[in-house]
Amino acid sequence: MARKFLYAFAVLIVLVIAGAFAYAIWGVDLIRLAMVPRAAFVALPPEPAAAYGRADMWLARPDKPGNPALWTPAGYTPGKDSKAAVFFIHPTSYLNRARWNAPLDDAEANARAELFLRAQASVFNQVGAVWAPRYRQATFGAFLTTQAAANQALNLAYGDVATAFDAFLTQAGDRPIILAGHSQGALHLLRLLREKVAGKPLARRIVAAYLIGWPVSRTVDVPTLGLPECRTADQAGCLLSWQSFAEPADPALILDAYAASSGTDGKPRRGTPMICTNPLTGTPDAAAPAEANLGTLFPAPDLASATIEPRRVPARCDARGLLLIGTPPALGGYVLPGNNYHVYDYSLFWANVRADAARRLAAFDKQ
Repeated sequence: MARKFLYAFAVLIVLVIAGAFAYAIWGVDLIRLAMVPRAAFVALPPEPAAAYGRADMWLARPDKPGNPALWTPAGYTPGKDSKAAVFFIHPTSYLNRARWNAPLDDAEANARAELFLRAQASVFNQVGAVWAPRYRQATFGAFLTTQAAANQALNLAYGDVATAFDAFLTQAGDRPIILAGHSQGALHLLRLLREKVAGKPLARRIVAAYLIGWPVSRTVDVPTLGLPECRTADQAGCLLSWQSFAEPADPALILDAYAASSGTDGKPRRGTPMICTNPLTGTPDAAAPAEANLGTLFPAPDLASATIEPRRVPARCDARGLLLIGTPPALGGYVLPGNNYHVYDYSLFWANVRADAARRLAAFDKQ
């Protein structure tokens, strides 16, 4: 498991077990049945502040042997001068319905999380040293229900992230900071920005915040986060977000969930515009041809490695705030229903995101 570069996602596991025909009939109800825990939520004590002083509490840390965030495809190498410090929050890797929160020592969840770091956090290893904490993440099923236990699980997970972030600030020293996450990780990053960055001196040290794979509202989220939306490709001290769909796209599940949710200011998101940063241009609401793509990660047939292939995938933001990538590229069998390329939000634009981080750090240095 740990040697494989890519990862299975919970929906796809359900499809394999139950069959595509069953999914077509019962859809999300089938996924909920398979993935939402039936056990009661168990309130656990917070991790002590000193816990994240230990190397074993981090999936990636500059002094950690075998750091998965240092992986690069052929033709790329990690930067030797790590000017920035990167705090990366990995997406959901715990798919078990036995608990609402992952145990920190769950071997399968940790192995999957390391794969996420290779595919995602690795884009930042040219410009910074990467810290990525273990945390008692909410299980995948917590995102499929409105039960109170789901919010309790997310609150527990965020508590670990916040404690890890405080330790990261001590360990990173006074370097410029890049914040990044994906999916559940981006959700926790939203709250982290609101509670730990907005209105505080720390905001002046943020190069950029990458809130990828989670919807962000321009009107009910951004004003509370302490950073503006990135409007130009060489802007520093700003935030980016996108959600990738091939065409024809069916984003109904995402759009319905967005409309039913509240922003970080507590107001409804329904009817508010979503941020869509085009990673090929580094600007919002833009379109770019495949020729602008510096490199997409394509997996090897045995899934043990991946290679960079440029000029394969275009991108354009549509009126709904979604990032559309045209004809579905053959990245593997992990595309979610509706042509949702959520799993590949970073991989589709790996080289461009790498260049984006370097460009924004250079702009930060000039300030």
